[in-house]
Amino acid sequence: MLSHLDQPIAAIATAPGRGAVGIVRVSGPAVRAVVEGVCARALQPREATYLAFRDAQGAAIDQGLAIFFPAPHSYTGEDVLELQAHGGPVVLQLLLARCLEAGAAAGLRVAEPGEFTRRAFLNDKIDLAQAEAIADLIDASTETAARSASRSLAGEFSREIGVLRDALVNLRMLVEATLDFPEEEIDFLQKADAQGQLQRLQAQLARVLQRTQQGALLREGIKVVIAGQPNAGKSSLLNALAGAELAIVTPVAGTTRDVVSQAIQIEGVPLHVVDTAGLRDSDDVVERIGIARAWGQIEAADAVLFVHDLTRVGSDDEVEADVALARSVVARVGAQVPVIDVWNKADAVPDQTRAVREGVVLSAKTGAGLEALRQRLLLAVGWEASPEGVFIARERHVHALRRVETHLRQADRLLAQQAQALDLLAEELRLAQNALNEITGAFGADDLLGVIFSRFCIGK
Repeated sequence: MLSHLDQPIAAIATAPGRGAVGIVRVSGPAVRAVVEGVCARALQPREATYLAFRDAQGAAIDQGLAIFFPAPHSYTGEDVLELQAHGGPVVLQLLLARCLEAGAAAGLRVAEPGEFTRRAFLNDKIDLAQAEAIADLIDASTETAARSASRSLAGEFSREIGVLRDALVNLRMLVEATLDFPEEEIDFLQKADAQGQLQRLQAQLARVLQRTQQGALLREGIKVVIAGQPNAGKSSLLNALAGAELAIVTPVAGTTRDVVSQAIQIEGVPLHVVDTAGLRDSDDVVERIGIARAWGQIEAADAVLFVHDLTRVGSDDEVEADVALARSVVARVGAQVPVIDVWNKADAVPDQTRAVREGVVLSAKTGAGLEALRQRLLLAVGWEASPEGVFIARERHVHALRRVETHLRQADRLLAQQAQALDLLAEELRLAQNALNEITGAFGADDLLGVIFSRFCIGK
């Protein structure tokens, strides 16, 4: 009996709904039975064949293209059949049902979410980072994110990790050889410049980590919350950033009572901008609910734009209350979340702009200063355009690389002690490699041993 992962699978591979073309994909040992039952003729590998898709009685369900990809030269590494029919939901469901019927004897079943890509990973067609890049390419919300995901899918990120891993394995090899063969009386570490290798590895890791952090920003996006007192111009700022009238703007304090959000992009970086109710003490039950939700959004933000009203700068009481509120926001979000002071309504009181020492001065009404705010925001969240280009990445990749960084830093300290701490040094390097392997899903117990015996004439 076939195991769950060995069973052939089938599914509609195109998005739900009506379209010009829809695709049904089949993978596994049932493909040839489906070809015989549905296509009723032999197919040449990797050639599109126009034909009628037949039901069990031989009647045509639809007409379209059939393409057969024999293993291992297919997306999943198994035999794969793609049937391209007209993109009507009913037609595709009939075609899928017919494929399942034709392949029933071989155990053909409906695929689980992501199972085609999972099989591609298990059959070594792609690694784990590339598998994730497929989903990221589909979900990309900006052109920059899509291009970065494409680079990761092509293996650029994985190659960077592979270079780090090879250098780390080589360093581990030297340390393990020194531990396991002390009778050789060869100082492997000094002769091979182990200290220099480790320092170069750390420098290379820093470059990869920087690009990975940028890729994570592209994928995850940045949640930016606009906060401040009522009537400071928060909703006007949201409208200005979005380039559309999304939030209601009136002179009445407390107009915004619920959360209003909009997805925008700055230089290809996706931002989820959230406008919130003005922060103040209120007896209005509805407004108090809105203020509570505002604080909840602030606490979950990646960055906060605290909007000040320049027309109130001349009032000591207003300034004192504004400063106290801004401090409360900073205290709530913590030191890790940037809070940018935005001084709005510069068009109304241009003389007051000279009194502002920190933050960004702008006019949400005229748009003056918006570009400076965009650049300040990108800088605050750590975005730096990389000349090599950015590959898409996830937070788990960033966390894994930071663990590698920590282990290498510890290894650097232990290497200075040499013979007194070589076993601990070896362990730190092993943990660093394990963290790297988590990124691509490459785990191998014998890789280090293979390198040692292939490069050193140790055998006696």
